[in-house]
Amino acid sequence: MTANKPMTYQEYLDSPVTLDRFDIVDGDLIWAPKPDLLHQSVLGDFSVMVRDFVEERKLGKVFYAPLDIIVSEAPLRVRQPDLMFISNENSVILRQYVHGGPDWIAEILRKNDNRSYIEGKLPDYARIGVRECWIASIEARTVEVLQLEADKWKRLCIKGIGETVESFVLTGFQASVDDIFRDAESWERRAVRKQQGGSGNGRTA
Repeated sequence: MTANKPMTYQEYLDSPVTLDRFDIVDGDLIWAPKPDLLHQSVLGDFSVMVRDFVEERKLGKVFYAPLDIIVSEAPLRVRQPDLMFISNENSVILRQYVHGGPDWIAEILRKNDNRSYIEGKLPDYARIGVRECWIASIEARTVEVLQLEADKWKRLCIKGIGETVESFVLTGFQASVDDIFRDAESWERRAVRKQQGGSGNGRTA
């Protein structure tokens, strides 16, 4: 692949495995925003909640980024959601990578992220038949639930602090918004303390 030549599916398969976050859109590599500690903390808590629910009921598998979803081979389109659930009935899409639509996905919108980055993924998620998408905004402390209806996304709800989010795909799964962002508050307070402690000569009175 050259700078002016889109990547092919075979070139993608032949490329070395990497832990970098990126999407591929019509053969062009698009780097994802680099995750920070706050993002990873929220993703860690969120993934444990979903994984525990799924594993206890033996419903399927839960994966988190970086793991590629192959949207199409030609032109090559690859997406990486933050979190995904694939049911036992849908396990045929599990190969070396994920070839097709997970049943449920979640995206975590980092602070200062441009929402258009995630919104750019939604048509591809709809194209491969993802049934439900949660968008968790760290800055707003909200979780938005989208449902796929007639190949289009329909917003079911937006829940905030003090409220509970419920999945229609993972029947019975409920998550407290407070629990999803449980560590976000502590990480932000720690960052503020470090910034304050770093002023002047770095010593406090």
